[in-house]
Amino acid sequence: MASSKEYLEFILEQLSDLDGITYRKMMGEYIIYYRDKIIGGIYDDRFLIKPFKSALEYIPEIIFETPYEGAKEMILIKDIDNKDFITGLFKVIYNELSTK
Repeated sequence: MASSKEYLEFILEQLSDLDGITYRKMMGEYIIYYRDKIIGGIYDDRFLIKPFKSALEYIPEIIFETPYEGAKEMILIKDIDNKDFITGLFKVIYNELSTK
């Protein structure tokens, strides 16, 4: 099942306080970039991010899911209605990426 454009638009709105959010449509799903770095994506109307160390420390309850059969597990972002939480999450992830 492909992800809906409406779900993508909702997630983009939740990320609207961040500069540098872009996406790429790929095979009916969406890859999410933050300042040119792949952070995660939208798969079957689920917002999943890579299992960054900083994300594992930031998110209180981690749920792993695979975006598609045969893929590596990613972190499911359940609290998609909490814009401040998602913005903070992306900031800590980017801080981790920028130190590498």
